Amino acid sequence: MPFLQVNIVVPSSHAELLSDELMEVGALSTAIEDAYAGTDKEQPIFDEPNEPSAEIWEQSLIIAMFDADTDVDAAVAALPANMRPVKEAYTITEVADQDWVKLTQSQFDPIHVSERLWITPTWHEAPTDGSINIELDPGLAFGTGSHPTTFLCLRWLDANMPQGATVLDYGCGSGILAITAAKLGASHVVGVDIDKQAIRASHDNAAQNNVSIDVYLPDAQPEGQFDVVVANILANPLRMLGQMLAGRVKNGGQIVLSGILAEQVDEISALYQQWFDMKPATIQDGWACLFGTKRA
Repeated sequence: MPFLQVNIVVPSSHAELLSDELMEVGALSTAIEDAYAGTDKEQPIFDEPNEPSAEIWEQSLIIAMFDADTDVDAAVAALPANMRPVKEAYTITEVADQDWVKLTQSQFDPIHVSERLWITPTWHEAPTDGSINIELDPGLAFGTGSHPTTFLCLRWLDANMPQGATVLDYGCGSGILAITAAKLGASHVVGVDIDKQAIRASHDNAAQNNVSIDVYLPDAQPEGQFDVVVANILANPLRMLGQMLAGRVKNGGQIVLSGILAEQVDEISALYQQWFDMKPATIQDGWACLFGTKRA
C-alpha cells in the first residue's frame, strides 16, 4: 500500500513541537532534517571533523508519513492555529510501498579493509578466495568497520598484531576489533565496554563469527596485562584513562588509540609518551589512529 509524504519547512525552534502535533492528527511517523541538507547552507551539528558546529539548524524539514487514504489538508487544518502551515508551505507526494528491509540492507556493502580482510553483512556473499571475513550486521552497538577510526584500527591489527598475542579491546562496541583480533590469530581476547548493549552485541557477533572472546563491564573486567591494547573511544576518555590503559600493556607491548581528531594528535601523543614510544599518527578523513610500544 502506498503512503503520503508531507514535507514542511519550519524554523527549527518549532520543529519538535509541530512534529508531535502531526502525530496527534494522524501521521504514522515523522522525521526532522536540516532543510538545507545537500546544499551550501547545510549546517553540521554533530561535531564533524574540521567543521564548525551549530546547536540547531536554522530551518528544519519535517517529513511526515500518512496512510494513502488520509485527507492531509484536513489533518493540517486540525493542527493548532499557531502552528498550522498555509497550503503553500507544505508539499504532498505519494510514496510507493517497498521492502524496507531490503532497502536498508542495500545501503551496507562489504568493506574491503586490506588485501585479505573483509567486513561483510550476513546478507552478502562472503569472499571465498582465502580472505579473512568478519560477518557483521549494522546494529545498536557502535562499530561496523565503515567509520575511519574503526577502519584504521582494523588495518593496524591486520598489519601489526603478533600471532598468538593477547589482546584487550577497551570500548569494544560491536566487538569488531576483538573479533578481528581473534580471527587474525590472537590467543586470548578480552573486550570491555560501559554499555550492556555492547556486551550483548559483542557476544552475539563473536558467536556468529565462530570465535571466542571474553567481554566485561569495566567493574567486572579481570586484572592482567596484554600484548596489545586497542582503545577506539574518544579523546576525553583517552585522557582520563591514560594511566589505566598503560598499566594494561605488557612491557614491549603495543597500544593502539583512536577516536581522535587530527588536531588532537599532538596532545594525546604527548600524554601517552610518558609510557610509550609513540609513532607518527595515521590519518583518514580528519580522524587519527595513534600507536606505540611500551617502554620497560
